[in-house]
Amino acid sequence: MARNIFKGLGIALITPFTPEGEVDYKSLKRLVEHQLNHGADFFCILATTAEAPCLTQEEKDKITQLVKDVVNGRVPILKYCGGNNTAAVIEEMQSTDWSGIDGILSICPYYNKPSQEGLYQHFKAISKASPLPLVLYNVPGRTGVNMKASTTLRLAHECENIVGIKEAAGSLEQVDEIIYNKPDRFDVISGDDALTFSMVASGAAGVISVIGNALPREFSRMIRLEFKGEYEPARKIHHMFTELYSLLFVDGNPAGVKALLNDMGFIENQLRLPLVPTKIETKQKMADILERLRL
Repeated sequence: MARNIFKGLGIALITPFTPEGEVDYKSLKRLVEHQLNHGADFFCILATTAEAPCLTQEEKDKITQLVKDVVNGRVPILKYCGGNNTAAVIEEMQSTDWSGIDGILSICPYYNKPSQEGLYQHFKAISKASPLPLVLYNVPGRTGVNMKASTTLRLAHECENIVGIKEAAGSLEQVDEIIYNKPDRFDVISGDDALTFSMVASGAAGVISVIGNALPREFSRMIRLEFKGEYEPARKIHHMFTELYSLLFVDGNPAGVKALLNDMGFIENQLRLPLVPTKIETKQKMADILERLRL
């Protein structure tokens, strides 16, 4: 029976671009190495923060290979495979080479807004087809539908290869209900940086983090302190990031974290349409916070 191995600080990895708009593989390699050396416990690749809908299949394949080569088995890799056409998701799962990948992240179907029974049947079907442990992804702000705790728990108890959920509904009550009633082999993973402190305190296994792209050392320290029950120093780190949490997302994701990484000298401040860089005033506010954090 599969158990969740995606614990601690997971990086929702961005995709750097050159000024000409091509994938910047050199900067990506440098970034992954930096994150590995500063606290990353696992990587989540080719999902929302990676701007995956705007990447070609060739680019996705090259990014996957690069991350596998750099990681070289040091930490687990979770790769996205999802959509709102169940049959197409199953076909992609069955036709993809999953060597070197440790699990699959799959989002609640978006746009067509299925019922709770539809969500259950979708994930039950893809869990049967999945060659790897499956982590569900509930993010109503992007999909238009919230997978209720009762549906998540139904899947967790009935499907042995569903090992966790990236929960980004923004409801600590929903998180508590899942954690209280889940099987031992199943974990809740935070999908919201700002709620990670509270979710880990409630029993979440970690986070798939946007801010971890830029500040992995600090964010991983907060989580590790919580795991050891040292909540007061962890809370201080959490509060250091309070203003940054909102600024990172005010102009959309990953515009905020790309601006931060640009200020840190890691990448160009480039996104692919329909996404655009964060506003100048937002970027300046984040740069000011970064300077304070460096003191």
